[in-house]
Amino acid sequence: MDEKMNPTKESARMAGLLYLLMAVTSAFGLLYVPSKIIVAGNAVRTANNILASESLFRLGIISSLIGQISFIFLVLALYNLFKRTNETHARLMVALVLAAVPIMFVNTLIQLGSFIVLGGADYLKAFGPDQLNALMMVFLNLSNYGIYVVQIFWGLWLFPFGLLVSKSGFIPRVLGVLLIISCFSLLVDSFAFLLIPSGHDIVSKFTAAPMAIGEFSIILWLLIKGVKSQQTIN
Repeated sequence: MDEKMNPTKESARMAGLLYLLMAVTSAFGLLYVPSKIIVAGNAVRTANNILASESLFRLGIISSLIGQISFIFLVLALYNLFKRTNETHARLMVALVLAAVPIMFVNTLIQLGSFIVLGGADYLKAFGPDQLNALMMVFLNLSNYGIYVVQIFWGLWLFPFGLLVSKSGFIPRVLGVLLIISCFSLLVDSFAFLLIPSGHDIVSKFTAAPMAIGEFSIILWLLIKGVKSQQTIN
């Protein structure tokens, strides 16, 4: 069958595009921007960076929100792709994503709180500069903890997704296995940060690669290969 007339292959590539959009925007907002602005343990430098790079800070927040919106459309696209493989697993996948997105929106609101504190509003004049900087760091640290909380769901949704990929017959089983490995790596990373933050850096050295490889692999497969055309019609 001509690829252009193959709806499943096209839906797979659309899912791949949404996945790529979600990954790029989320990485920009959650990794790149904080690395340029936040100075761990130094409230004054962090505050100065936020004020000096207001546009970058705001762009990071918008990018994170776009990533979460993309996440919703992504999981719906994946549901349509895999619902005939296993309806229960497909619904569970959607439910876990829809549980994660509101948490991340609230977390983004908390992150905005750090910017509001530095905004210079009249009602903030009751606080001294050191107090405002300290409060700003509280918001940023709380937002950081929130990311590791929502990361639990970012891991959990990959488990039913990995099972669906493994059982689908139109995507290599190994990609499903890699997604399940990513799931457990994300969970280990999250719980390590929440339970033993002093040892998180050590744990993250072992979880960083497994966390990423599964999702990067499935993104590339969906974009480049799509699905096996012979499996698109039951």
